[in-house]
Amino acid sequence: MRIALVVVLVAVIVGVAAWALQRQLIFLPDTSTPPAAATLLPDAEDVVLTTSDGLELGAWFVRGRNPTGPGADFTVLLAPGNGGNRLGRAQIAADLSAAGFSTLLFDYRGYGGNPGRPSEDGVARDARAAMQHLLDREDVDSDRVLYFGESLGCAVVTALAAESPPAGMLLRSPFTDLGSVARHHYRLVPDIVLKDRFPVADIVAQLDVPLTVVYGTADSIVPAQQSAAVADSARNLVERVELPGLEHNDPPMFGAPVVDALSRLADSVQH
Repeated sequence: MRIALVVVLVAVIVGVAAWALQRQLIFLPDTSTPPAAATLLPDAEDVVLTTSDGLELGAWFVRGRNPTGPGADFTVLLAPGNGGNRLGRAQIAADLSAAGFSTLLFDYRGYGGNPGRPSEDGVARDARAAMQHLLDREDVDSDRVLYFGESLGCAVVTALAAESPPAGMLLRSPFTDLGSVARHHYRLVPDIVLKDRFPVADIVAQLDVPLTVVYGTADSIVPAQQSAAVADSARNLVERVELPGLEHNDPPMFGAPVVDALSRLADSVQH
């Protein structure tokens, strides 16, 4: 009886801790305010996104610098992963610009000097505000917007695609759903205690959006099997890009292999 009581007590403690602290484990923001976009990136500007719940979020709009590149006339909405802020994505924004893509690089609430605290509902509002900003711009062709999500950002753009389908979408290191990736790291945490769900694979299975999935085969943060399962669930898979031996945050995961895959996606959409 005592053993049973101890087991129940431990389970209760684990459940309460998981409920109280889970968003601190999911969202790992760098709260510092990045410098002005133009000090880091040519043809870049600071913009402000206004969410439906009244928050003003800082973001960068980076124009494409190659009118003959594979990304010419396309605009990328880039939803970052759960760590850092947009300053850490400046290089990939520059690489996308060199390929001809314009890019809206935004930070979620609570990241990069932005007000608020992130949650599944909150980052969904942030993504809607990002898309609305693109729709309001005269220099963006709304029929040539591509979504690009990295890790947690895959869940963000997938949910956005269900409401506002893009011309195409690239998911880099997607998980099937938050519960599955949580169990990979914390085996004792049941789905019932999760405040946020992020059901990526289920939503992807309902989309007709042209999709590219990129992942490293040695990923220890989001297992490659989960990213592969997201690709398997797609109705309109353009390309599955497996990067042998690469971990979740290895430099190539933010570099040429991803930019090249996005370029091929743009070409597929265009033709």
